[in-house]
Amino acid sequence: MVTARKPRGPGRRGGETGVRCRRSCPLRAAPAAAMMIHGFQSSHRDFSFGPWTLTATKTHIMKSADVEKNEGEHSKEVIKPYDWTFTTDYKGTLLGESLKLKVVPTTDHIDTEKLKAREQIKFFEEVLLFEDELHDHGVSSLSVKIRVMPSSFFLLLRFFLRIDGVLIRMNDTRLYHEADKTYMLREYTSRESRIANLMHVPPSLFTEPNEMSQHLPIKERVCEKLLFPEKIDQNPTDSQANAPVE
Repeated sequence: MVTARKPRGPGRRGGETGVRCRRSCPLRAAPAAAMMIHGFQSSHRDFSFGPWTLTATKTHIMKSADVEKNEGEHSKEVIKPYDWTFTTDYKGTLLGESLKLKVVPTTDHIDTEKLKAREQIKFFEEVLLFEDELHDHGVSSLSVKIRVMPSSFFLLLRFFLRIDGVLIRMNDTRLYHEADKTYMLREYTSRESRIANLMHVPPSLFTEPNEMSQHLPIKERVCEKLLFPEKIDQNPTDSQANAPVE
């Protein structure tokens, strides 16, 4: 979920897992459950980048009582047929009160060559939203990464599915913003291939999403501009990072 709204008073909500971006008014990634692992510790990190404040929060999975409290009656509904692969094409939800981002189709694409440039990374975080081994038949996972450079920031939300001996699927949502622009670019791509059509790919790469993306044909692509509601100072020179809070 991505939200745009007027800033409110101080204070943060607990129990979130995700990455939040705020530009004069918050742009927030929705709370989501994270896998409980041995030795897991909650953490919270803030980073200021010009008019933006980026927040990365990690915490434990929700207790069942909390799930029922937050999702209500619909959380008890049984959906049939049940998607045991947990596939999602989620691209983000835009919300707002008086200020809203405007979404328009575009033929512009994220400049991958700029992202390959050797530029200082001022902030980086990765959050695993969920992961399941599908009863030892593969893996289904959803993760988000964000990195901030002096001139831009880039976010990747990736769903990755591997069903052993059957198929590999990858749904990516990319957000990119350059400091002197009044919009963000959002690109969604869905890639998929049967394992039988990947005989030319070493099986050792099947567990590496970054390597597999170039071998999976694109099934769907959506390119959009997220236009800011008003022009504000885009100067990123006052960036500063705060130490993690355990």
